[in-house]
Amino acid sequence: MLKNVPHQLSIYSVLYDKIPSNHILKIIAGNVDFSFINELLKDSYCQHLGRPAKEPEMLAKILILQYLYNLSDVKVIEEARLNLAYMWFLGLNPEEDLPDASLLAKFRKHRLKETSVDDMIQEVVRQCVEKGIIKGTGLSIDATHTQANTKKKVPERIMKHLGRRIIRAIEKENGVIPAELISEVPDYKLIEDHNEAKQKMKSYVEELIGKTESHVDLSILPNSQQAVNEAKEILEDPKFMVQKGVRSLVDKEARVGYKSKTDSFYGYKVEFAMLPETRIITAVTVESGAYVDGSQFEELYQRSKACGLPIQEVYGDKAYFRKPILDTLQTEAVEAIIPVNACVYKLDESRFSYNKDSDQWFCEMGNHTEKKVRQKYKNKNDVYRYHFVKSHCVQCPQRLTCAGKNTKKKVLRVSEHCAQYYEHSQLAKSDQFKLKYKKRACHEWKNGEMKRFHGLDRARGYGLKSMSLQAKLTALAVNLKRIAALISFCGHAFMQQIVNFAAYCRLTPIFTQG
Repeated sequence: MLKNVPHQLSIYSVLYDKIPSNHILKIIAGNVDFSFINELLKDSYCQHLGRPAKEPEMLAKILILQYLYNLSDVKVIEEARLNLAYMWFLGLNPEEDLPDASLLAKFRKHRLKETSVDDMIQEVVRQCVEKGIIKGTGLSIDATHTQANTKKKVPERIMKHLGRRIIRAIEKENGVIPAELISEVPDYKLIEDHNEAKQKMKSYVEELIGKTESHVDLSILPNSQQAVNEAKEILEDPKFMVQKGVRSLVDKEARVGYKSKTDSFYGYKVEFAMLPETRIITAVTVESGAYVDGSQFEELYQRSKACGLPIQEVYGDKAYFRKPILDTLQTEAVEAIIPVNACVYKLDESRFSYNKDSDQWFCEMGNHTEKKVRQKYKNKNDVYRYHFVKSHCVQCPQRLTCAGKNTKKKVLRVSEHCAQYYEHSQLAKSDQFKLKYKKRACHEWKNGEMKRFHGLDRARGYGLKSMSLQAKLTALAVNLKRIAALISFCGHAFMQQIVNFAAYCRLTPIFTQG
């Protein structure tokens, strides 16, 4: 039950006068109204029954402090008890008690949902946009990786643990292990052939599952049934045996991803949208390490629009050169500052050029196409066959070079989106495009900040939900830090202008009429 009792300051609150006015927490609290958190989370509490709960706003602020200073649950409570600025930020009197650290875990798990944190990020940004603190018309999108909070294991070891879980669950619930289930576990480490070792362990687990279902009544042993179902589910996944699926029983949702051809990681991918002018994060999504960049672009873009800023340009690397993304931006009349991806757009532009007005392709010798034919395919994009003027190609001196051994070739085959990609590629070659694209570099700074100083380099917990909360709370914390920096910078710049103006007035002679 939420209590609506106005907070009253005690006589000890005079100690808060010692906190300097330029402290980061005072700047944040003076410019961001966090009262919306109680309204946002009120449906997570019963309005009339139960004991009065700790205020959601205060618990959310504790989490902000935790991610702002990269502290654990226990450490942030210990620090808050000793730090006057922390207590003032939480809205408590110096002598008041703080909640137990275990309450933070319950708050994250039962009250705070991923969508709630998304709304917090959005509301904070919206407030600062209305006050003029945050400005900008660009939006940069990129993804970064986070290591899982566990080691990845080979399938043989995972299957060994699956068998052990089944045996232990039966022993705990049944009191005794049936003699039929007692057998020697294969030592996969002695098998040199990796594939043979995997098949050996798979056969062992499958045999164990069969014996368990035959000799044990799983209907009265729920934990044992769960262990058997877990083993079945993992073994039935075709990605498991080829090491593309589950790699740890502690964190089943983490996956192997690649930063380059030779550099891999095991964990999650955090994709976020950011305003390059002010380096404020507007939206965050989290997926497994196998995530393909740009798949959640629509969600990031729509959430960023809801913050109240007019988006006129979107920045992204080559991974975002995709037809759905380009179409969305074209529909929204937003300029796409995204370099061409050679894997998507394959055309030798030194030999062919396109005229969109006449819908014709021209070769390097000036010959042009006279007609086009569309070829449809079931499982892939359609292809256009552009036919050049036959009489021009027959007399062309570059015929053998262009057509190769196939001297009858007078056709240019391109994908159905090639014309659109060609137009974009011409824009990407301009100096103005290259100058704008440099703004995307701010994403690398923000990645480094969140990983080095706020703990985003490694997951704190296990699972996609835990990782998602961590990433979004980290984004909220760095946003508040950046907002404080922007306000301090603007205040310093304004004071400097006053000082400069005063100096100018002292040095400038004043002429009076006699």
